[in-house]
Amino acid sequence: MNKRLYIGNLSSDVTEQDLTHNFSTVGKVATVAIIKDRFSNQSKGFGFVEMESEEDARKAIAQFNGGELRGKKITVSEARERKEREGGFGGGRSGSGFSRGPGGGGGRRY
Repeated sequence: MNKRLYIGNLSSDVTEQDLTHNFSTVGKVATVAIIKDRFSNQSKGFGFVEMESEEDARKAIAQFNGGELRGKKITVSEARERKEREGGFGGGRSGSGFSRGPGGGGGRRY
């Protein structure tokens, strides 16, 4: 079963190919993703590597956590499940976080 790892404190110079190359030295890499800002396409400084086995994931954590990659000390740990947001401001995708009220339409009323 695949095991997903969180990779933090990545330099903006690090590529998905860099991560694939490094992590494949300890085992089979299933997927690699560096998280980027959707507007600027710049790295947010973290990503995920999915190893094909739990044993390979443990080896990767032991070998790379606290190590240096492109001049920055990186963190490597098991990725946690993403929690779904619950209501409140910013919880939805309507833009402002406010409901439109009775009648639905979003336009101005004069």
